[in-house]
Amino acid sequence: MQQIINFLIRNKSFLLFLLLFCLSLFFTFQSHSYHKSKFINSANFLTGGVYESFNNIGQYFNLKEENKKLLEENNRLKSLLFNEENTLEENFSMDSTLAQYSLTAAQVYKNSYSATNNYLTINKGKRDSIKEDYGVITSKGIVGIIDNTSNKYARVLSILNSNSRVNAQLKNTSHFGTLRWNGISPQIVQLVDIPKQAPIKIGDSIVTGGLSTIFPKDIPIGSVVSFKLDQTENYYNVEVSLFNDMTNIGHVYIIKNIDAQEIKSLNNIDE
Repeated sequence: MQQIINFLIRNKSFLLFLLLFCLSLFFTFQSHSYHKSKFINSANFLTGGVYESFNNIGQYFNLKEENKKLLEENNRLKSLLFNEENTLEENFSMDSTLAQYSLTAAQVYKNSYSATNNYLTINKGKRDSIKEDYGVITSKGIVGIIDNTSNKYARVLSILNSNSRVNAQLKNTSHFGTLRWNGISPQIVQLVDIPKQAPIKIGDSIVTGGLSTIFPKDIPIGSVVSFKLDQTENYYNVEVSLFNDMTNIGHVYIIKNIDAQEIKSLNNIDE
């Protein structure tokens, strides 16, 4: 306390000047509208800058929550897209009983892409109603198919797996074949059994064919980078550059075909 008193005594002249200066500024701003408006504008600029900085910091720490909201919104929009055909047939009815596909957002915990048989691990499992043979995609294209589940997690058979087989087609012509991987490049997969009658060209888009109960039709896969006839000279072997960067997968969507069991049961009866 004594040090504070000594400080005030030593600097009494400066403190008195500072007090009088502040009083003069106060009376100037109060008595002159021009000076008052300039002061308010300057104060708003400074406080606005401070608030903006704090807001930016807050937004940074809320990125996880914002990403979660975006994933949920994407789920809703993709569900509407995949079920668009049913919706149109019923005069735009949004009755949930018409929806054939539902989506669940998930985070990738592990991703391999340099082995011959690669897998991903995601943070959704049986407690989230996730089962085997559900498709997995990102906003850019397909990732793989779930082949094993535990209570909280699921393993995804990556399209970069020698055992992977996905029905795919040329987007422009609807000629379809089988998508598989030769184990060489994580950016390139192979589409086989495309008939030579197909008017294929470099740059054509490859999408899912919709002939299975796993993926809806027209989900992006990649584009044609090269093609040649096989040994029988009846079918093309097509090299496809993936839209997805399979070495950098963070968030995915799990696709459930609600009618899958009914379709499988019908096919079994036919057989």
